[in-house]
Amino acid sequence: MGSIFSQETEYPKSKMTLEPLCFHSEAKGKQILLSDCYSKAERMSTFLDGIVFTNRPVKPYEIITLRILKTEDRWIGGLRVGFTCLNPSNVNPCSLPPFICPDLIHQSPTWAAVVPDRFIKTGDFVHFWVNNSGEVFLKTNEEKKFLICDGVTMDFPVWAVIDVYGTTKAVELLAPGGNPFSLGLLTEISMDEPYDFSFCLPKEECLVCWCHTRNTRLLPCGHTILCYCCANRIFSDTATCPMCRCEIKKFHIQNKSPHRISPDNLLHQ
Repeated sequence: MGSIFSQETEYPKSKMTLEPLCFHSEAKGKQILLSDCYSKAERMSTFLDGIVFTNRPVKPYEIITLRILKTEDRWIGGLRVGFTCLNPSNVNPCSLPPFICPDLIHQSPTWAAVVPDRFIKTGDFVHFWVNNSGEVFLKTNEEKKFLICDGVTMDFPVWAVIDVYGTTKAVELLAPGGNPFSLGLLTEISMDEPYDFSFCLPKEECLVCWCHTRNTRLLPCGHTILCYCCANRIFSDTATCPMCRCEIKKFHIQNKSPHRISPDNLLHQ
């Protein structure tokens, strides 16, 4: 997949246009169903394989506005958003990994983070953007904007990338002004206002749900990147480590004895 996920160099910034923004019609996870106008994306089943991209690069401070259309409660963790230097027109959809975090981030020039659960209820609006310094901010409803990740390379065109993951079942990508709140946001984000550091995501969270602490070691690969609940769910669905794709045969919860996973001892919440 290295050649597929190479950084795009044939799309100069000078050719970027502000044509209507929608989801890319071809580059999408295998569980994603798009509406006829490519403005709505719904994950058909399971909790993964829900990656979608915008149809064109976005400019610094251009607001990406999503409306949460459907949610489901049987998973932990939800929507992830960010930006990538991958040109989705050059991406083979069959080679897309199941997750943005951590798979696509590790395989390509992509920067993304989880949206906190309290912002992804049905009917909520999520606004996110990247500034000239490569910092990605998020704002919803009347909340103060907050930083979710940084380090985005702004020397190349960037596309918005969304993972319709877990509790988030379906989203709609709105045109600018499609939500009255975004009209006021357009002016506000152009100012260098302080932002809320309290929502900056910690570094030791589970790399799948971003809700719980990493406390489970996967065997035989040895990676400790998941919480216990996500380790169980991933075993029941793919049985592969999200970091190295090694088969998961056992797990070890920190400070407890290792034991073999079997369908009889899986947690189902």
